[in-house]
Amino acid sequence: MTLFPDPAALPLDRLVAQLFVVRASGHLFDGQIRYPAWEPNREALQTLIRDRGIGGVLLIDGSAPEVALRTQELQAQAAIPLLICADIEEGVGQRFAGASHLPPLMALGTIARKDRELAVNLAREMGRVTAREALAIGIDWILGPVVDVNNNPDNPVINVRSFSADPAIVADLAAAFIQGAQDYPVLTTAKHFPGHGDTSVDSHWELPTIGHDDDRLTAVELPPFKRAIAAGVDSVMTAHVRVPAWDTTHPATLSPTISTDILRDRLGFDGIIATDALVMGAIAREYSNEAAILGAVKAGADVVLMPEDAIGGIEAVCRAVEAGEISRDRIEASVSRLFAAKAKLTAQRQAISAANLRQQLVTPDAIALDHQILQTSIECGGLLPIAPITSSQTNNPRSPRNVIIIDDLLRCSILGHHRAAVAVPQQHGYDLLCLDSQSFRDPDLTPESGAIVLQVFVRGNPFGSSADLAAKAQRWLEAAIACDRLAGLVIYGSPYALDQFRATFPAPDTVPFVFSFSQTPDAQILAMERLFGSGAMQWSGFKPNA
Repeated sequence: MTLFPDPAALPLDRLVAQLFVVRASGHLFDGQIRYPAWEPNREALQTLIRDRGIGGVLLIDGSAPEVALRTQELQAQAAIPLLICADIEEGVGQRFAGASHLPPLMALGTIARKDRELAVNLAREMGRVTAREALAIGIDWILGPVVDVNNNPDNPVINVRSFSADPAIVADLAAAFIQGAQDYPVLTTAKHFPGHGDTSVDSHWELPTIGHDDDRLTAVELPPFKRAIAAGVDSVMTAHVRVPAWDTTHPATLSPTISTDILRDRLGFDGIIATDALVMGAIAREYSNEAAILGAVKAGADVVLMPEDAIGGIEAVCRAVEAGEISRDRIEASVSRLFAAKAKLTAQRQAISAANLRQQLVTPDAIALDHQILQTSIECGGLLPIAPITSSQTNNPRSPRNVIIIDDLLRCSILGHHRAAVAVPQQHGYDLLCLDSQSFRDPDLTPESGAIVLQVFVRGNPFGSSADLAAKAQRWLEAAIACDRLAGLVIYGSPYALDQFRATFPAPDTVPFVFSFSQTPDAQILAMERLFGSGAMQWSGFKPNA
């Protein structure tokens, strides 16, 4: 058998299976699986690949070296090469430790408002670095960039994952990212069609509605997708949103009107259409596994991503074809698109080995890119650096405190005693008080309390509670200001939280603050440098010129 047989010659079950992409852990051992309801163990995944012939795997978790070995193992099990993908919108290190974790896309959008040419160049370089590092560990399908226009500050799921609230900026930067990634044999994805930016509901939980008319959708939501298509994006991911102007019955993922009539015919897209994960609440709460899969395929999807039950889904589609409910030609057309994409990748794929990872990951150009985006997008206000605390404050029974507020400490990988946000204030005499959604307590400040450095890690996160977290952090901010105990404020993540907190300031420039889009260790170093001053950075973990 050749690597890519004629779809017409494949048995029906093997043909249909090529449409299915399942999620799996990037770790090497079953005991490391974090979400067993969604991530099959080694034996079950091998059955899906060898015995069922699924078309691809979405990986999550693990280190970059682990994933390099994992992808080799998975490809070796497949009779037809797999598409291996990941949600690496902020660089490969966003998901896989040891690779480059770059700032959120909105940092580039902020830069674009001041210098469009610089932002476009940075976006192109971000695409290039992401593609190179993805390929190095065996990932050949980047589920990014996000091209949603985030024009709703209350959006809990897109938020800083979007480049901007300006469709023109989103279009320019998305096209540049895609063009940069094209330096390497990987696939890119524009998501989430026809736009998930103007929602205040997280589709991981419920089905949002985009209530605008055709003129508004055409003017705001669609331009970035048009530019992405013109730039040669390989795939488009549909959104779990309801768009009554175009379809009063089905969400976009299950809508023939949106996937076929608008995306294929009106916009002229002839690449891969992929669903967003079908286990998300927006779909799973309203449709059975079988109904969601059949609806997506009938709508025109080429890839069924993360169904609740892949085997049951394959069998359901096979029954629908045998009953004449779906034509075999329709399935063959999707598989032909997938094989064309896989052939493009396979023809250029080079052997992956752990020996060359050091030359491909976190290279000097990737480090320079990260630092340039961080430095150019950071925002500061008030009198900085903050004044050092005095010995009388240090000896106060209620000593100065470094109050860190974060969503979930148990799932947090960005903090630790060695991280700048913790270690630098401690060096300057601030005791640590770390609060999350579970351990949160209201402020206990009085005018006699020690000085407070308040650090808030808040951004729109799938399944997260950013609005609630910001409200809790604001209680500490208001109390510290009221007692005149606030030494400085640092916000990592959401510019919308910064706007909310600024409304609390007694007057402009009266509160020393630092804002960074990123929450990474490098972002923390830069924030602490701005807060305490570069001359005060004696902490052993500090990297000069970071």
